[in-house]
Amino acid sequence: MPKIIENRLIEEFKDRESFSRDELFEFFKYFEPDLKEGTLGWRIYDLKNKNIIKPLMRGLYTISYKPKYKPDVSQDLIKLAKKINDRFEDVKYCIWETNWLNEFSQHQASKKIFIIETEKDFLDSFFYELKETYKAEVFLTPDEKAINFYVAESLQPIVIKKLVTRSPIGKRTEKKLKFYTPFLEKILVDIFSENKLFYYSQGSELVHIFENALKSYDINFTKLLSYAKRRERDNDIKLFLSNNMNYLVKDIIDV
Repeated sequence: MPKIIENRLIEEFKDRESFSRDELFEFFKYFEPDLKEGTLGWRIYDLKNKNIIKPLMRGLYTISYKPKYKPDVSQDLIKLAKKINDRFEDVKYCIWETNWLNEFSQHQASKKIFIIETEKDFLDSFFYELKETYKAEVFLTPDEKAINFYVAESLQPIVIKKLVTRSPIGKRTEKKLKFYTPFLEKILVDIFSENKLFYYSQGSELVHIFENALKSYDINFTKLLSYAKRRERDNDIKLFLSNNMNYLVKDIIDV
């Protein structure tokens, strides 16, 4: 595809939150009147491969100008991941730290919680291993009472819980150590769905976090809503987005 057409496309759609496959078809037909639907598919594939456009949902796109979310990991998280890897080498788990939310929050949290998620069969093993060998308070799927009386009072607690099937997570490498961390789509759905555990990120703070995340980073709404559906919160999160930041999602989600 000629560079001049790519630049024209960016100029045409750069100020739009989203645009459809049909609109892309009409754009290309201006330059190629005989363009076939099958050829359009290759044009779109080429644009995505060059990171010029990205899909928001099926048949809906936006210009790729927002970065992918990749937060910095602390030495404490790396130390914790190494301990897990040494003991459970072949077990899949996901780990993150809640101070990542400070980037999007209005009020900065002074404490952090390490969240570790793994398969159901390994929850107890993770819990007892870390409880015996790691200098931190460790909690296994804490209920509301445990969160209010113990997790909230701990300086740097570790919470272990079940990893939801097909969670949006990705592998990263730090200091030759490989482990999984959640995509931003998962973090947003989790803090929305688990208001007891993420008690300090609710209300107006939750709105700030979502709005700043959507403005700052590349969000795959298909991935976000699919995960929300597996957590049975897809309709709730659609309504939340529509009511609080409709200008960012009005062409993307249907309530």
